[in-house]
Amino acid sequence: MRNSHFRIRLFFIMIVFALVISTVGAMISYYKLRQHVMESHQFQLEHIEESVESSLKSIEKVYYFFDKDTEERMEANSQYLLELYAKNQNFNTWDFQELEEIFNMDVYILNHKNVVIHTSFTEDLGLDFEACCPKFSKTLHERRESGKFYSDGVDISQNTGQIKKFSYIGTPDKKYLFELGYALQDGEVFQQFDFLMAIEQLVEKYPSIDDIHVINPGGYFFGEHVSNIELSDDRKKAFEKALKTGDTTEIKFEKGKDRTVYRYVPYVSDYDQGTSQRKVIEITYNEKELDALLDKTRQSFMLQLVAIIIVTIIIASLISKWVSRPMYLAYHDSLTGLKNRAAYEELLQEKRNEDDMLAYLLLDLDNFKAINDTYGHDVGDEKLKKTAHVLKQFEQEGDEIFRLGGDEFVIIIPSTTIHETERRAKQLIERMNRAFYNSTKQKNEPQLSLSIGIAFAPKHGDNYDELYKKADIALYTSKEKGKNQYWIYDEEQA
Repeated sequence: MRNSHFRIRLFFIMIVFALVISTVGAMISYYKLRQHVMESHQFQLEHIEESVESSLKSIEKVYYFFDKDTEERMEANSQYLLELYAKNQNFNTWDFQELEEIFNMDVYILNHKNVVIHTSFTEDLGLDFEACCPKFSKTLHERRESGKFYSDGVDISQNTGQIKKFSYIGTPDKKYLFELGYALQDGEVFQQFDFLMAIEQLVEKYPSIDDIHVINPGGYFFGEHVSNIELSDDRKKAFEKALKTGDTTEIKFEKGKDRTVYRYVPYVSDYDQGTSQRKVIEITYNEKELDALLDKTRQSFMLQLVAIIIVTIIIASLISKWVSRPMYLAYHDSLTGLKNRAAYEELLQEKRNEDDMLAYLLLDLDNFKAINDTYGHDVGDEKLKKTAHVLKQFEQEGDEIFRLGGDEFVIIIPSTTIHETERRAKQLIERMNRAFYNSTKQKNEPQLSLSIGIAFAPKHGDNYDELYKKADIALYTSKEKGKNQYWIYDEEQA
């Protein structure tokens, strides 16, 4: 193998090794950064959830500790309605607008089917709880039967979405249920702790957030008219799952490259023990900002990878240049460039394919010692270089050529035949004769020629040591027979 070939192989091996290590490192860094982006996105969502929950908790806590008088007034007004009912059961004669002005509360009369049959709040007239809210309707039936006074915390009007506080009490004959609704949004307490305003500020603050809603157990949105927002079937399923299991649920809708995610976060009040205790926070967000950050991360990774490749190529080129020469010389003869004895000894450790015929050629230059002694080592070295040049041109794919020392060379030809080996041996001798004839410069200089001893495996031996010995005997015979020829080992001549 020539130095340039060895260097190229070393260069590519180093590049592959460095690229694998560098790419793995870069990919680990990329996935860590990507994970960080995802965690930051998740942290942002959790922060928004906590902010909405904190706003809800704050207003519920305030009403729980500082608005007891509202509940007391609702109970007193409910007793007033019961007294009025005891005197006059004909609701058609009741002046509900006057009652609203007296109580400063909306008044509702629900029949035994939980339908609003009379009210001061005309938008809710005819509201059928059995149809809209079966679970809540069941609770209303229980409250009618008990005859006790009940008040809920922060809730909404189903049709308008207005924030209200509701109370309930059944008539003694269990035919009707009186409901009072007290508007909270106009009160000073609500203005100070307006969670709807806090939600709006969160939506404005975070570009990835499209909307945030608080939904009561019936599926109605706080602060929104019933006609403005309605849960689709998929969203309703996710909402009900969050409400039932208490686990955060997400669903994703894709339209082209745009993705909208609906996140449902269950919320349980610590201060409201009524039907409005359980709520769900719906956070609608897009992933444009997340996608942009991930794209930026990918671009950064690609630039980093390109830089790594460039630096790797430069470093590999330099190192291969520095390292290849001494490594090459460790297994190659510095004078001829052929593989040396170290490479040959390494070959001895290898296992050959015993199914193929292998030719072992031992070469020796005739008259080389006389030229080397007479004309000096410089002339001898030139003859060796010329020999190596001819051998390299003679070499075919699969051949192994070694200089063992001095003027002794070995050629190993795998997967061959006796006929093909003889043909090539003749060809090599002819080429050497032409080369040596043309390179003779000194007057009376002895003519160099080539003698070859040949042994075959497995016929003459199963290992290279045996083949060397047999080829050496054949080489000796070749010299005896007049040199400048090849000879195949013959057991009878041994």
